[in-house]
Amino acid sequence: MPNSNSKRIAAEKAAAYIQDGMTVGLGTGSTAYWAIQEIGKKVHNGLQIKAVATSVQSEKLAIDLGIPLSPFSEIAEIDVTIDGADEVDGMWNLIKGGGGALLREKIIASSSKELIVVVDESKVVDRLGKFHLPVEVVKFGYELTRRKLSALGCEPKLRLVDQKPYMTDNGNYILDCDFKQIAMPSECHDAINSIPGVVDNGLFIGMAAKVIVGYKDGSVKECYNKP
Repeated sequence: MPNSNSKRIAAEKAAAYIQDGMTVGLGTGSTAYWAIQEIGKKVHNGLQIKAVATSVQSEKLAIDLGIPLSPFSEIAEIDVTIDGADEVDGMWNLIKGGGGALLREKIIASSSKELIVVVDESKVVDRLGKFHLPVEVVKFGYELTRRKLSALGCEPKLRLVDQKPYMTDNGNYILDCDFKQIAMPSECHDAINSIPGVVDNGLFIGMAAKVIVGYKDGSVKECYNKP
C-alpha cells in the first residue's frame, strides 16, 4: 500500500482524540482503514464508544474489529468523524470520493461536531483539481447529466470496475470529472449540485476542523485552526 506508513501514523494520531462515551464516524478509504484499525485496538482495550460507518466496507471492518455500531435512528449527533481525503488545499477544502462513498461521508461529516481529516503528504495541494472530482449521479438519464457537467468545463467519465459501471452503496453511478484545476471550489460545488440528476459531489467546503498530515520521514503535522 503506497505511503501506508505515513497514512498510518496520521490515522493513529487522529484516533487519540477519541474518548469514552463518544459517538464516532468511521470514514472510508486507505487512510480511514488505519484509523478504524487503531480504534478497534482501543475498543479491545476497554474504550467505550458507539460508531457509524460511511460505507459497507468500513462497516464490515468495524464489525470484524468488534467496534460497536449504532443505527442512525438512535443517534442525534456525532462527536467526531475521522476520514481521509484525495486532496486538501491551503484553505482546507477537500476532494473526496475516490473510494466511492462521498455521499455517505458528507452526510456523516455534516452531522459531526468535528471532522478530523487524515492524509499523507502527497494529498496536500496548492489548488484542487488534479484528482478528478467524483460526482454521484442517479442512473436514470446519466448521459444527459454528464453533458450538463461537461458544460461546466470538465471532462466527466463514468467510473468503471471490470468494464462495468461502478455502483455506489446507494445504487448510483459516479462520474469522475477532470477540471484540471478548480479555482473556486465553493462556486463549483454549488454549480454541480444544481444539475438535476446529481446526487452530490466530492467537494467538501469548510467542513474540516482538524487536518493531520503524515510524512514519509515519520513526522506528523497537526493543523488545529482554520486559516
